[in-house]
Amino acid sequence: MTHHILAPAELPGQVETLLGEGFRIALVAGHDDGDRLRAVYLLTAPGPDRRVELHVPLDKADPRVPSLAGLSFPAGRFEREMRDLFGIVPEDHPLPRRLVRHFHWPRGWYPMLADAGDPPAFGDVDGPYPFRTVEGDGVYEIPVGPVHAGMIEPGHFRFSVVGETILNLKARLWFVHKGLEKLFEGRRPADAVQLAERVSGDTAVGHTLAFCLAVEDALGLAVAEDAQRLRAILLELERIHNHVADLGALCNDVGHGVLNTHAQRVRERLLQLNDQITGHRLLRGAIHPGGAVVGSLHRLEELPEIGADIDDIVALALGNSVVRDRFAGTAVLTRQQAADLGTLGYVARASGLTGDARVDYPHLEGGFARASHTRADGDVLSRFLVRAEEIRASIAAIARLTGQVRELDATGSTGTVRTGGAGTGIAEGWRGTIVHRVELGSDGVLTRVKIVDPSFFNWPALPVALTDTIVPDFPLTNKSFNLSYAGNDL
Repeated sequence: MTHHILAPAELPGQVETLLGEGFRIALVAGHDDGDRLRAVYLLTAPGPDRRVELHVPLDKADPRVPSLAGLSFPAGRFEREMRDLFGIVPEDHPLPRRLVRHFHWPRGWYPMLADAGDPPAFGDVDGPYPFRTVEGDGVYEIPVGPVHAGMIEPGHFRFSVVGETILNLKARLWFVHKGLEKLFEGRRPADAVQLAERVSGDTAVGHTLAFCLAVEDALGLAVAEDAQRLRAILLELERIHNHVADLGALCNDVGHGVLNTHAQRVRERLLQLNDQITGHRLLRGAIHPGGAVVGSLHRLEELPEIGADIDDIVALALGNSVVRDRFAGTAVLTRQQAADLGTLGYVARASGLTGDARVDYPHLEGGFARASHTRADGDVLSRFLVRAEEIRASIAAIARLTGQVRELDATGSTGTVRTGGAGTGIAEGWRGTIVHRVELGSDGVLTRVKIVDPSFFNWPALPVALTDTIVPDFPLTNKSFNLSYAGNDL
């Protein structure tokens, strides 16, 4: 890791140079250091694993940074988030409207500042969110949410439509902003694992792994090889049970409910297998700073049979002309759009991008090869196929790694043990690359945790893919992305 301390005016030039060298902006975080504020920019690049941090000290009375939105679309969204939570103003931002803050948040209250205190009473409202208005003959709006049927979390979608064709879609999120990053402050890493496991309930392993890698980086710890293997196995188990659920749900959204029932049957078997391995259906409690522990791996012998069952479901789906017709050519996200928006995970791989943190930023050296399962069409069918192919690859990886595990309780660690410092952790969760950055005080207590779920990068791609599709394809397209509200609305 390379660190640079910059004046605000130096920031754009440094970032532009790094972007030109193949880096991407992985994280932007505000910090309250007491007498001043600080903006931290983490840029990463693969081949080999390279990480650069740019630290920009700021005047607490008037914190301002030059906007990087013209250089990077994700940077512009990070800047809006940082302004809403810390009051750090991105100067000359092309879209300076609020992102996290809803209209009832009191003006001038920035909850991540150290002296913010408890949430005050609702203040003067900022007025309704300034949705883009689309005008023309026959154009009308369809508002959906934020409250939805079923178990889905809240999000507001506003469609501008002619007939059934979507001209514009705006997704408004952060209805369940929890102040999660603030809850990490003042805890010891071992006591914060339960928070990491619950960043997004379906991604317990991915977020816990990224958090533990960040803590170990900060403390200078190297975990045992068996711990690395166990973590990799758990990460792939999480990928499989989530992908299976999505394969079934996608079939359900085009009227093939029988295949969804079979997919959920398989997922239930996988959840029971998870419980046998870790004592928790969602694989919580197995990964901790310095190691990993599981109860048993013997039921992993069932995975080839489960994989064959999944292959049958996929074959039946693709062999159905109605299913294939609804999937093919629907909600296309081109490779250029995916790259410009900074998309991650299976969404990016379905559009022809090849990024994969298991290879680019490996926590298990030599554990994974570059995935060959990418597609170029960027449609719902591509996102379906990438998931199916990732399941096969995950089952093969688990079989290989299981044969190498010697100890099921791998808690030993080596290296320089520091009481304080900063560290980053990068893991390829089932939705895509997860990044955690931590800072610990000299007493070993967490002073700042910044979390980036891949959904933060991928949510803006959903409206882009839906342009010129039809309203009835929204549920199908939304499921093909399957983005996390909880992981976004931290």
